[in-house]
Amino acid sequence: MAMKIISMAALLVVLASSVLQSTYAATYTVGDTTGWTIPNNNPEFYDNWTDNKNFVVGDILVFNFTTGQHDVAEVNETAYDNCITTNPIVRYTTGPANVTLNRTGEYHFICTFAGHCGIGQKLSIDVRTGPSTAPTPGSTPNPSSSASSLVATISLVFMSIALALFC
Repeated sequence: MAMKIISMAALLVVLASSVLQSTYAATYTVGDTTGWTIPNNNPEFYDNWTDNKNFVVGDILVFNFTTGQHDVAEVNETAYDNCITTNPIVRYTTGPANVTLNRTGEYHFICTFAGHCGIGQKLSIDVRTGPSTAPTPGSTPNPSSSASSLVATISLVFMSIALALFC
């Protein structure tokens, strides 16, 4: 009986953390209306774009670009710093590209088209586990996360009732 209660409690904790995690997921359009392109005479454009944004696991980055004129490559920090376009972690060649942030830590993105990264078409972000404390400017709620939250909340209610009945 004690093992059953411990198992139920563990499941309850997992469900509660899922609810908190998915509630705060957002979709960000990289560069807002400018999109993913060569920043005109502003190599700091994407660094400035990240200001006041708090990225968390579950968020989605939308890279809007014209297929055949740009791409998006996730790379390591060395490749990002030096605009090394070979051996990316993953490369998206069709726009728009949606990237789900599925882990914590740093993410680095560049355009691998000749010269684009060197003049500022690159993005580096840091992803946290916890939810942001306030809505982040430039983000929109992720509808699928809201649906997931509802399902998780209902599951949490049923698990709580079951736990109460078995204790």
